[in-house]
Amino acid sequence: MRPAPPTRRRGRLMKRGRAASIRTCVGCRVRTVKSGLLRLVVVEGVIVPDPHGRLPGRGAHLHPDLGCLELAERRRAFPRAFRVPGPLDAGALRARLAAHAARQQDGQMVSDV
Repeated sequence: MRPAPPTRRRGRLMKRGRAASIRTCVGCRVRTVKSGLLRLVVVEGVIVPDPHGRLPGRGAHLHPDLGCLELAERRRAFPRAFRVPGPLDAGALRARLAAHAARQQDGQMVSDV
């Protein structure tokens, strides 16, 4: 019997010779490397960015772009992604993404959203 050829692990992408985790943006539904997305969590009904990925709770991922945020809100994707009932407040997240976009437009280096 011949051994089966090795298969690529599902949900992973090779990055610099190592496997990188793949996540889906809740706004545009594009699958990409986890490091290219911003992790979000819900704290007392407010969507909070978690750039270091250490806050407790169920997380969702989003491109650090206002267009993806608007698309996620229009599709009502946040309550489904976080598995919580009712509307969530995304005001703080919107302000943070707007500031990020302004800094990026000014040409400043932006490493953390």
